[in-house]
Amino acid sequence: MDLRKIKKLIDLLEESNLAELEIKEGEEVVRLSRVPQNRAAPSAPAPANVAPVPAIVALPAAPPAAADTPADALPAGHVVKAPMVGTFYTSATPGAAAFASIGQQVKVGDTLGVIEAMKMFNQIDAEVAGTIKAILVENGQPVEFDEPMFVIG
Repeated sequence: MDLRKIKKLIDLLEESNLAELEIKEGEEVVRLSRVPQNRAAPSAPAPANVAPVPAIVALPAAPPAAADTPADALPAGHVVKAPMVGTFYTSATPGAAAFASIGQQVKVGDTLGVIEAMKMFNQIDAEVAGTIKAILVENGQPVEFDEPMFVIG
């Protein structure tokens, strides 16, 4: 978010009766608050010559739902994690058969899927030989770095 927009938001907060304002633009989140989150509101009114100063707090984006899965809920086996941030695809082209499916035997180096990042498609290969026990991401789903994607046992 650009600094001019943030300044306009501060002006908007000062002109209104709002105590807090939160704006989301894409993955960016800006929260403006008259009272800092770690302090209680003052019990006595502020002196007339002191205006409240809004605080700007940058919040991290919410993690993807797959990252909420605890590691102990995964089946036993080797977990293949995303090596980068991007969009996961199960096949090279829409409508084509998926590279991998649950129960499929894979060898080291077999393609499990692809991650698109900055218009480049990067193959995700099996790091160990075995049977695919779980596929933890869906076709077209955004993935984060180090997010569990497959379990091979």
